[in-house]
Amino acid sequence: MAYKKLEQYNEVVTQGLMHNYREAIGLLGEDPDREGLKKTPERIAKAMQFFTQGYHLDANAVLSSAKFHEEVNEMIIVKDIELYSLCEHHLVPFFGKAHVAYIPNGFITGLSKIARVVDIFSRRLQVQERLTNQILDCIKETLDPLGVAVVIEASHLCMMMRGVQKQNSVTTTSAFYGEFAKNETRSEFLKLITAKLH
Repeated sequence: MAYKKLEQYNEVVTQGLMHNYREAIGLLGEDPDREGLKKTPERIAKAMQFFTQGYHLDANAVLSSAKFHEEVNEMIIVKDIELYSLCEHHLVPFFGKAHVAYIPNGFITGLSKIARVVDIFSRRLQVQERLTNQILDCIKETLDPLGVAVVIEASHLCMMMRGVQKQNSVTTTSAFYGEFAKNETRSEFLKLITAKLH
C-alpha cells in the first residue's frame, strides 16, 4: 500500500515538473512542440527526481543497517568517492571526490555504506560546505566514533560555464571532529588521501 502511495506521489510530482519545464522551454524562446523537444519536459522531470532522490532517503538508517560491534580503534578511510550534486544557487552540477575517515569507538559500518551516505546527501540541492558537514554529522551521530574527517574536492559548473568562467578551478572543503582536531591525526589523514598507490 505504501509503495502504491509513493508511486502516485511520484506521478503527481512528474506531471507538475513536466508542466513547468514545458513552460520554461517556451519562455526561453523555443517551441516545446518541436520534435526534438516534445519529450524533453518528461525527461527533465524524471532526471531531476533522480538527481534529488536523497531527500527521500535516510542516511543514518543506511549506516545503522550495517553497524557492527568491533574492537577496532585505528583510522578507517574510504577515499576517492565519486560525487555528483546540484548547486542550489543555479541548479547546475558540481562534481568531484569525497574522502571520508573515522576512528571507531566500538562500532564500525560497512565500507559501501560510507559511499552511500555521500550519495544520499549529494542527491539534494546543495552547497559544498553544507554537504561536507552533513556527511560528518551523520557518521558522528550514528557511529559515535572517536573522530571523523571529511574532505571534498569538486568542480562547479556554475563557475565554469557562467560568471567568472574558470574551467580549471577546484573547490576543497573539509570538516574534522574529535581525534581529527589534533594536528598529528589530521596530518596523517591528509597524507594518506593524497598518497598514490604504485
